[in-house]
Amino acid sequence: MNTLVTGGAGFIGSNLVERLIKDGHRVTVIDNLSTGKRGNLHKDAEFFELDIAELDAIKPVFEKKDVVFHIAAIPRIMRSIEDPAFVFRSNVTGTLNVLLAARDAGVKRVVYSASSSAYGPQNILPLCEDMPSKPLNPYALTKYIGEELCREFTNLYGLDTVSLRYFNVYGPRMDVEGDYATVIGKFLRLKDERKPLTIIGDGKQTRDFTNVRDVAEANILASQIENGGGEVINIGAGSNHSVQEIADIIGGKHAYVPERPGEVRDTLADIGKAKRILGWEPKVSLKDGISQLMNNV
Repeated sequence: MNTLVTGGAGFIGSNLVERLIKDGHRVTVIDNLSTGKRGNLHKDAEFFELDIAELDAIKPVFEKKDVVFHIAAIPRIMRSIEDPAFVFRSNVTGTLNVLLAARDAGVKRVVYSASSSAYGPQNILPLCEDMPSKPLNPYALTKYIGEELCREFTNLYGLDTVSLRYFNVYGPRMDVEGDYATVIGKFLRLKDERKPLTIIGDGKQTRDFTNVRDVAEANILASQIENGGGEVINIGAGSNHSVQEIADIIGGKHAYVPERPGEVRDTLADIGKAKRILGWEPKVSLKDGISQLMNNV
């Protein structure tokens, strides 16, 4: 399979590229390195340092590709609140450009990295794909718009798409620095620096944490099903844990800071659709995943 991965120098993208190459597929990467890292690039992947917001620049790279895995995005809630125009350029205009380039090149399928943040606050858990979306911040809105664009390109132009709604992905090469680091990455860095683990709010808020290796597997399976049909599919562990639990697993002293705006209290994925359509289910437990990270596995 001849594949293209947008955002292939980033956290999720680089893990997917590694898996694709391991499985014997040809891989081309597009990344502008704004959040991705050159050091994450796989030596056997062809690399183009391009911005998906520039359609004319990226279009030639899509030629003769079978499947496009569209992962490139600005992935942080607080960044989207601080600078929504910047995030919309990448996440909305960029996604539109990827779909246009894929359509015009005759790509067979686009697998889009969506986000569980599209659900927003819901009164019922677990979160199921047929629930109405209630984006709570600009980032969540951009990712939801991406899903709708994928669905429209399937319906209007026959470009087969699948959108995978990720739930709090963690694992090797995740961001551990700065204000936009994921909670597990930030806690591991603070522990390594022998500093207190900073817990936002009371620590009782819960998240469905999903290992990046399981996410890579979901992408592979989504590229292989007979018909994507514009489907939206949850990719999560199907269990949730509080931030306080994560801090306790990692260990060390704790410090509490005020809650941030624009974040939901709890998430939990209903993964029945992923099991049914993709034949996918998570394999890496949270404790094992964190243990592997702490041991640098």
